[in-house]
Amino acid sequence: MSAIKKISFYQNRRDEVPNQKLAHELAQKKDKKGIQEIAENLWNSNKNVRSDCLKVLYEIGYINPGLIENYVNDFLKLLNDKENRMVWGSMIGLATIADKRPKEIWEKKDDVISTIQNGTLITVVWGVKTLAKVAAADKKYSKKIFPILISELKKCLPRDIPMHTESMMCAINKENRNKFIEVIEKRQKELTASQSSRLKKVMKLLPS
Repeated sequence: MSAIKKISFYQNRRDEVPNQKLAHELAQKKDKKGIQEIAENLWNSNKNVRSDCLKVLYEIGYINPGLIENYVNDFLKLLNDKENRMVWGSMIGLATIADKRPKEIWEKKDDVISTIQNGTLITVVWGVKTLAKVAAADKKYSKKIFPILISELKKCLPRDIPMHTESMMCAINKENRNKFIEVIEKRQKELTASQSSRLKKVMKLLPS
């Protein structure tokens, strides 16, 4: 059976289990041909097929991002899709491979930033992860991206501060750590005890 026939849609399933199983199978076997077939169907005329294929790809990204890094441009194009499911799913895909393909994402940074600024919560969460990894790859990238990350940290809900802090940690260096700490300290009073505890654990990882 070809890979595409194993997705949830062709199994007459409405849950994600077939997609997750297929992702694990393709990742374990490093089945590049099967992965390519799934990637090609990101552009299928049936939106359910497209959605299932995107799910399979980013699930592979969780396991072995190197297997999907060649589809970076597909993910970037899908940021402009009309279906919100495809937008945030593509952002997850980008987040899994951002440290492997920072240059390509950097070239489309305006699209990524715009998608984050106008996106749903899940888009923002994974968009921050994506931008942080790109910023960590090059000082030139960081100069443009770090202010965007700081802006998100300033305006996000208090409950999201520890999570975003964790995501941004890879982009923090000796040059920008003080600005980062300044924002964190200003917002710390908004946190619950458990959120504050989580934040303190993350902050211990800051570069000296």
